Amino acid sequence: LRTHSLLSLFLQAKMSRPVQARRLEGIDKNIWVEFVKLAATYSTVNLGQGFPDFPPPDFLKEAFVKALSGENHMLHQYTRAFGHPPLVKILAQFFGKLLARDLDPMTNVMVTVGAYQALFCCFQAFVDEGDEVIIIEPFFDCYELMVKMAGGTPVFVPLRPKAPKDGKLMSSADWQLDPAELASKFSKRTKAIVLNSPNNPLGKVFSRGELELIADLCVKHDVLCISDEVYEWLVYDGKEHIRIASLQGMWDRTVIIGSAGKTFSATGWKVGWTVGPNRLLQHLRTVHQNSVYHCATVAQEAVAQGFQREFERYGKPDSYFVQLSKELQQKRDWLVQSLDAVGMKPIVPEGTYFLVADISEFKSDVPDVPNTDEPYDTRFAKWMVKNKGLAAIPLSAFYCGAHKNNYNHFIRFCFAKEEATLKAANDILQKWKLEKISP
Repeated sequence: LRTHSLLSLFLQAKMSRPVQARRLEGIDKNIWVEFVKLAATYSTVNLGQGFPDFPPPDFLKEAFVKALSGENHMLHQYTRAFGHPPLVKILAQFFGKLLARDLDPMTNVMVTVGAYQALFCCFQAFVDEGDEVIIIEPFFDCYELMVKMAGGTPVFVPLRPKAPKDGKLMSSADWQLDPAELASKFSKRTKAIVLNSPNNPLGKVFSRGELELIADLCVKHDVLCISDEVYEWLVYDGKEHIRIASLQGMWDRTVIIGSAGKTFSATGWKVGWTVGPNRLLQHLRTVHQNSVYHCATVAQEAVAQGFQREFERYGKPDSYFVQLSKELQQKRDWLVQSLDAVGMKPIVPEGTYFLVADISEFKSDVPDVPNTDEPYDTRFAKWMVKNKGLAAIPLSAFYCGAHKNNYNHFIRFCFAKEEATLKAANDILQKWKLEKISP
């Protein structure tokens, strides 16, 4: 009888009401969790997730070791919550030079736990219930989810591909905004637009004309711009990365987001930053101090030393930023040739780590399945990693639910990899092509 009573009390004590906040509804699934697990289980070559498998530069590693093992024991303790003083100082100098503007390191710069937290701070600080945020498709998936978590409504506008002439390979520049369509998305409810240039996943570098179109609409409708520029140094073929905050009327309404992970090939360090006017950054500081509060001191110290070095070498041949873009352009070209040779048509990116390829000629290997909600490219990417050992990410992952099937015959590869990794990927593709043509 006593055991029965205890069991009854235990069952009554279990919670029956929902425990999750409403803001989490519908955003629990994550493409990266699923595909990272698949890659770890099946892949022999991972060109999926966007991180280099080569090391950061020696000068950055040496700065980290010095910070970690040096005599300044305070580098093991808390530093300033909104950014380690040496880091915000050099970031203010560096970006002040790039923007031709005097920046206050204490009010115009804030350090974050990677660019990811910088984005989170922006959406939490600026977006209220009922606010609309314009997102350009394809987009890094967290934009949509973070807008929804803040209570806002994402409004999507696509980059539309235009077929190149003379049988040339398509370029990321061939994916363009329709000016009238973009203008139609702005309304009195629009609070912000998210700009990602160079763009992940396409590698598109927005031209001055495209940026001026966006800027004019932002000024006309009094809209904020969240400018994700983490790939700012990874631009190829002589293209120029133009910072939208430098355009007329945009500094006062723009938050620039950057990343040491992409800048110095050290994604695991999770050092990011925001640059912008104090009237905007003061609200980011409120979110930051009430969430993570503080970022790793030693990593910030090392990144500060890295930027100091680059500041002194800005634009010179021995600059890491100059060398890295040259190396990655060679890797890009190599993968473009490799994919094109097997019939997986690449879209040549103007920047970033990424290259999107058309898989239409491989559809016979992975037949379509009727009456399924899963986009074709997602099933193709899953099949490819399981059966060929090659990991990539479906392009549909970078579209909202209503548009996932509009561009479902593309997959995204990361070419920021060692030569041996890219060669192994080529070997898989060549073997696959031979299997396709064998009787």
